[in-house]
Amino acid sequence: MSASINPTVRRRRLGAELRRLREQRGMTAEQVADRLMVSQSKISRLENGRRSISPRDVRDLCDVYEVTDPKMRNSLMEMARESKQRGWWNEFGDIPYSVYIGLEAEAFSIRSYESSFMPGLLQTREYAEAVVHGTQPDTDTEAIRRRVEVRLKRQDRITGEDQLASYWTVIDEAVLAREVGGPAVMGQQLRRLLEAGEQANVNIQVIPFQRGAHPGMTGTFSLLEFPESADSTVVYFEGVTSDLYLEKDADVRRYTGLYDHLRAAALGVAESRSLITTYAEVYDNELQDPDRGPGLA
Repeated sequence: MSASINPTVRRRRLGAELRRLREQRGMTAEQVADRLMVSQSKISRLENGRRSISPRDVRDLCDVYEVTDPKMRNSLMEMARESKQRGWWNEFGDIPYSVYIGLEAEAFSIRSYESSFMPGLLQTREYAEAVVHGTQPDTDTEAIRRRVEVRLKRQDRITGEDQLASYWTVIDEAVLAREVGGPAVMGQQLRRLLEAGEQANVNIQVIPFQRGAHPGMTGTFSLLEFPESADSTVVYFEGVTSDLYLEKDADVRRYTGLYDHLRAAALGVAESRSLITTYAEVYDNELQDPDRGPGLA
């Protein structure tokens, strides 16, 4: 967990407190929006922490909720000011998933499922470059460079001093089989997985093709847990044009159960390591004999 102020987390905590005050007054978001002559969507975005909130917004909401305690008002105003600070990722320009990066930077543990790509926290530079080039062909070179640098900086949560207490990832075998960047890049990438798997706080499992249909085929997602009890667990889905965050208890329970099913469907950690090693050898052999082609056959 970062020792510096994390603006994303500050927005979440402030939003949760504003939602609590609204519910305490027995008001709906629509009623608050009517009182302030703003859209209902603005109130929702402020409460879910997806939008920066100004001290003026806090002042107006405190008036609506009849918050008269100067200490509480000042505390909320200070949270609003802190929430407008810039995170380290802002130095790299406009990053589409900046909200997620802020949450990731503060998380205590992360569980992820990947069906198409190596987990971002475990990608090598070469693999990351190949992924960004392949998935965003219309993006200019400088933007690609920035996104790759951000991805590598995020890996401090795995390799730096401020490590996650637990990082568990389940990947589909298709991630190992899809040759991104060529055999040399894949061989290096798989050895990076094996290296990461030696860390006490990192667990990697693979769902083999032989398992057939499984719950993860509906899409990738991540579960982020936080050290502070005031911060609810978040289920995250990355989209092409927008991301989705679920925080309701029912949704978190559903995806926590789904993740347990994925872990059960996957090979054990040791068996997964063996399969990753086999694929690494396949790519090494392909380098030596290009006519052989990719695949385990």
